[in-house]
Amino acid sequence: MKASFEVDVVDLSHDGRGVARHNGKAMFVAGALPGETVRVIRNKRRSKHDDAELEAVVVASAERVAAPCVHYDRCGGCALQHLEPAAQLRAKHAQLQSELERIGKVTPQHWLDPLDGPWLGYRRKARLGVRVLPKSGRAIIGFRERHSPLLANVRTCAVLAEPIGSLVDTLGTLISTLSIAEHVPQIELAIGERTTVLVVRVMQTPSDEDVEKLRAFGQERGLSFWLQPGGVHTAAPIDPMAVPLDYTVPEFDIRLEFQPLDFVQVNAELNRTMIRHAIDLLDPKPTDRVLDLYCGLGNFTLPLARRAGEVVGVEGDEGLVARARANAEANGLQNVRFAVADLFKPVADEIWSRQKYDLILLDPPRAGSVEMLPTIAAMQARRIVYVSCHPGSLARDAGILVREHGYTLRSAGIMNMFPHTGHVESIAVFERNA
Repeated sequence: MKASFEVDVVDLSHDGRGVARHNGKAMFVAGALPGETVRVIRNKRRSKHDDAELEAVVVASAERVAAPCVHYDRCGGCALQHLEPAAQLRAKHAQLQSELERIGKVTPQHWLDPLDGPWLGYRRKARLGVRVLPKSGRAIIGFRERHSPLLANVRTCAVLAEPIGSLVDTLGTLISTLSIAEHVPQIELAIGERTTVLVVRVMQTPSDEDVEKLRAFGQERGLSFWLQPGGVHTAAPIDPMAVPLDYTVPEFDIRLEFQPLDFVQVNAELNRTMIRHAIDLLDPKPTDRVLDLYCGLGNFTLPLARRAGEVVGVEGDEGLVARARANAEANGLQNVRFAVADLFKPVADEIWSRQKYDLILLDPPRAGSVEMLPTIAAMQARRIVYVSCHPGSLARDAGILVREHGYTLRSAGIMNMFPHTGHVESIAVFERNA
């Protein structure tokens, strides 16, 4: 048996683990908070740090709270439910500030107040693992355990939106009855405002009886089942959907339809707040031309078109662009157009890239937008709003925009898209120097 020992926790890591030092070496402890003294068991040695499991809290932080989820002690879907909400926001702000200063060597002239929303029942999109327990034959569904690659055996999920949050165990019982239960590795859920879709990944063709069980379960609970035998493009509904997946942005009178495997922001309420916030910061005028890069389904593009003179949305996924165009037409927007382009490769031959824009909005993936920065700078937009899902890539790009391309970082702040996790979503405003 490994011996336990005490350490003092001095910081939080980017993924929400406590950071301590033992014999001069960094140690990461899941479930520990800064200011605490904890007893730990080292379970992995690495070259630059060790990983340890929390055995007991000897001296607790005043910011420690009881986790709202009964499965938190073993489920790895959340990392910070033991930290009070206000302290979570402070920790995420501190991470953004640190990354901007350390990587980008920049500091905003003004810090924006954090954007916050619901802390529970907020996830409308998730990929859940499925595993059949060998002894009982019961299928379990959920996220992986905190300290292992196995799935956590949970009955409910406090962060999944309804109707799925309270149906996790019931859904597992359903999968257990299928003839192909052991050949179902995952279920991807997508919750719209009028319907919910569950995409079941199947490694073996389900029987007619299996399909009928899924259909009956869905009809009883108002769900639609899709089957995915191969890649993303093989996903299809077992029955035609009477109601499409969609969400609204009421303030801009916008409704967007999407497919269950499309990217949409997971937190519906905060997404609405984020759209309003980003557009307010961009402050488009009726005469402005706006470029929306990495536009996806038109999450920002369509609301922007209600305020600006013209909006151009650019996205690398052809399917998303097709749905963005359909969404623009369905919303009666005549002043928006879209283009398909790989924004991680040179775009000099693209017509849209050689034009001037008054304003630019960026919402790139985790890798950031470094490849696009010279093109963006050449457009000479007076203001750029950058929505980021990774503070490190935002910090790198911010440093380049400020030092190489004549922009000033006016403001920045966090947006709590993923409460109870270490994920930091943020927004920054750049203005072109006179």
